[in-house]
Parts: sequence; structure tokens; C-alpha cells
Amino acid sequence: MSEARLQGRVAVVTGGASGIGAGTVRRLVQDGARVVLADIQGGAAELLAKDIGPQARAVRADVSSEADVAATVDLAVAEFGRVDVMFANAGVFGAYGPIHTADMAAVDATWAIDLRGVFLCMKHAARVMRPQGSGVIIATTSPAAVMGGVGNHAYSAAKAGIIGLMRSVAAELRPYGIRVNAVMPGAIVSAMTADLVLGNATALDKVSELMARDAAGHRPGLPEDLAAAVSYLASDDAAFVTGHTLIVDGGYTSIAAESPFSTGDYAGGGAFFEAGRRG
Repeated sequence: MSEARLQGRVAVVTGGASGIGAGTVRRLVQDGARVVLADIQGGAAELLAKDIGPQARAVRADVSSEADVAATVDLAVAEFGRVDVMFANAGVFGAYGPIHTADMAAVDATWAIDLRGVFLCMKHAARVMRPQGSGVIIATTSPAAVMGGVGNHAYSAAKAGIIGLMRSVAAELRPYGIRVNAVMPGAIVSAMTADLVLGNATALDKVSELMARDAAGHRPGLPEDLAAAVSYLASDDAAFVTGHTLIVDGGYTSIAAESPFSTGDYAGGGAFFEAGRRG
């Protein structure tokens, strides 16, 4: 990987102050991009941008607010001249509980952040990218989009909606030289995961230890794993990739379990045929 992979590119990362977003901001800057990181955690965003230096700018933004999303994109243009990459990453786990007792205010708030927010990011990125004739839009979905029982109802619906939205927008924007894709992370060590598992958003070391026990490959996913995927999709290495969901989950959604048919009694090889005949 060349450090100049994204040289001269300008990226916007929502949810950029922590977790996957923060890891991606650092990776994109490492790869040569200048980045505007937007987060409702304005103070944390400012601290990260200050730590990174002149290649980063921070803005407090609520992605459910169109005015905030528009202002974030406008800031990137004002500060750096253009927008080449939009990573619509901000999201919350949101409303939970049985379907028959659902608090619709909480459900609507979840959808406003997790799906409307992505829609707005795509809208305002396209506003700038279409006249450029180039750009990359990437959104964060989840295994909950394709597997039941992984997320709560509102979150699962929103993350499934992102995949449909991504494909639809990819079809519209392809003639303008704009690629639109999604990344699907598995369980990633982050403040949100620590809060969900332990009720303590700061317990990153502890949640990493717990997740490693049952994780595919005997380690949990890290923000850096997703950041690498986003950097790839944002780069010219992925110039022929659009309308695609890149799964980065250690095999969680595609491997049900470790294969039993190559170890133990099956380690010596052989074959099963009809009516119990073996070869």
C-alpha cells in the first residue's frame, strides 16, 4: 500500500470521532487524504482533528439534520476545495424491545440517524460530486441487514435499507463517474460495542478480551480492519467496484462454524456415498 494512495483526495467521515469512524479518519490521512470529520460528539471530534493536524478539520453535526449534513459538505469544499470521498458511517444501535411494545418515537429517532442520515450524506455528496464528474460514496451497513436475530428491529431495518439505497444510488450516479458502495463490519471493538456489551463505553480493553473468546480467527474486529476496506473502496484500486457491499466480518455472515469434516474422525480423508457406503 502506497502512502500516496489517496494523495490529493478530500474525504468527509461522519461518526468520525470514535470507533470505526476515528480509525478510518486516521487511515485516510495516512494514505494522503485531507479529511473533515463530523460527529455529534463535537468535543471529541475537535480533539481528534487537533491530534491529527492540518490534514483534518472537525465539525459537530447531527446526521439526521439536513442543515448539518449540508454544512459539513460545504465546510469540506470551503477548506479543501472539493469532496472526493463521503463515508456515511454515523449510526446508533437505537430502539430495542419487542415489536408489540415498540416505542415509535425511539424507532423514528433510530431511522432518522441510521437511514435518513445516510440518505442525506449521499444527497449532499452527490450535489458536489456530480459537477466534478467523480467521487466515491461509502456507507456502513451491518450483518443485521441480512441475518435475523443479530440486531434490534429498527436497526436491522435501517441497515437493510442502506443496502437497497446504496444500489439504487449507485445506478443513478454511475454515469457521472461516481461509485457508491457499502461496508458491512462484523463485531468491532468500539465505544458503542463496549456500551452494548458491558454498559461502559470506555471499557475497550475489557470488551476486546470478551469478544476475542468467541471471535472468528480468535480475535475481534478492529476499527483498522474497516478503515483498510474503506481506503480500498475510496481508492483507484477499486475503480471498477460499485453497487457492492464489502463484508469485513471475519467470516461471521458466511461461515456458520468451523468445518468438522477435516479434523478428528475425518482427518484421514475419504468420501460418503449412497446408503452408508464410504470410499
